[in-house]
Amino acid sequence: MTEVRAAEEPSPLEVQPGALWYRGAIDRAGQEALLADIDRVLAEAPPFVPRMPRTGAPLSVRMSNCGPLGWISDAAGYRYQAFHPDTRRPWPAMPDRLLALWERFAGYGAPPEACLINLYGPEARMSLHQDRDEADFAAPVLSISLGATAIFRLGGETRRGPTRSVRLASGDIFVLGGASRLAFHGIDRILAGSSTLVADGGRINLTLRRVTAI
Repeated sequence: MTEVRAAEEPSPLEVQPGALWYRGAIDRAGQEALLADIDRVLAEAPPFVPRMPRTGAPLSVRMSNCGPLGWISDAAGYRYQAFHPDTRRPWPAMPDRLLALWERFAGYGAPPEACLINLYGPEARMSLHQDRDEADFAAPVLSISLGATAIFRLGGETRRGPTRSVRLASGDIFVLGGASRLAFHGIDRILAGSSTLVADGGRINLTLRRVTAI
């Protein structure tokens, strides 16, 4: 299995119990290799515009997935399914580099089943939300940042609770597990021009999840 490693093994900063921030976990060469993997995924599973349940209003990000399952949002609701909503083809396989990162950082005894790919332009945002469409909350959510720095907001298990912000830069990994597995979180804004990795200056976020229970 192909691994992506930093120059030195990173130590996490525990932002709050269960929320681990690995700054600079992937070096530039590793980021470029991972981006090439994602470009190949997107060629097979083109980005689509997700929509809010019930209203059908479009979100500001574009999405795709890889792995056995993919997360989608449309007027019918939030769910995981095994095929692309537009092409109706199965999602591409998850690249080995992503599986290796899950093995290193997730601390969970089963592989991920879905990698949600969020593509952020300069004006894209993500409102506070919980990741709770999975069967077993013992499995963490592992997030990988590529491209422009994002202002990431992290709270607790209630939407109106106190929050804090961190700047997630290209190559950072953030893990939500344990007491923070159901923490509300979102993206307040993208810092345009903060990275040259992604061609249009945007940001790609890769979110690895285990969907079914072991």
